[in-house]
Amino acid sequence: MNIRRWIVLALFPVVLFAMSMQAQSQPPSAPEISEKSESAPVAVKPDLTYVRPTPRTTVKRYAFDAFGPYAFAGTAVVAGLDQATNTPPEWKQGFGGYGYHFGSDFGIALVGTTARYGLAKALKEDTSYYHCECRGVFPRMRHAVLSTFTARRGESGGRVFSFPALVAPYAGVTTAVYGWYPNRYGVKDALRMGNYSLLESVGGNIALEFLYKGPNTLMAHVRLNRARGASDSSMNP
Repeated sequence: MNIRRWIVLALFPVVLFAMSMQAQSQPPSAPEISEKSESAPVAVKPDLTYVRPTPRTTVKRYAFDAFGPYAFAGTAVVAGLDQATNTPPEWKQGFGGYGYHFGSDFGIALVGTTARYGLAKALKEDTSYYHCECRGVFPRMRHAVLSTFTARRGESGGRVFSFPALVAPYAGVTTAVYGWYPNRYGVKDALRMGNYSLLESVGGNIALEFLYKGPNTLMAHVRLNRARGASDSSMNP
């Protein structure tokens, strides 16, 4: 698991930085607003339109996330990392070992995706990723990181802390640990692997934010709805 540990060490400072940026960007208190309004006019930014996805759109997004090309490509990469680190060693090396790793990692991703969409449906949340309309590397990085832990709720699309988004990375690895991993694996391993999966989700959102090139590209189909006006200028509702 050395490679994944390096990934965690690389992404952890990014998460901390995004959290600190969010804390610094909290809106001022009422007295501060009144003082500013007396000294100078405050420009009011118009609200952006949020279009809640239809059930049909949600099903298409689930199918793409679970069985689309990025699902298979991501599984192939993660399976290669697991085989390179010989995790778990019981599956050995060679083509047969890679097949075990690929099937396991695909199952983990499928369970996690299903848990995220299923819980989001039950809680009436929209956990799709929405591209930030802000500019600058740091604001966009903050948006990508915080989107990992939040979702939109209601017709207005108010952003809330998302239980499905947080639970999904742990649901997949827990299923693997108690479903097909060697018996020596237990709850501690599930938590450790879930932490890796959660950090990988952060990295995936960062990739979505900075690699998105427009509505006609393949990346545009990955939990993005920018063409319909469902964009976000900040992390606040």
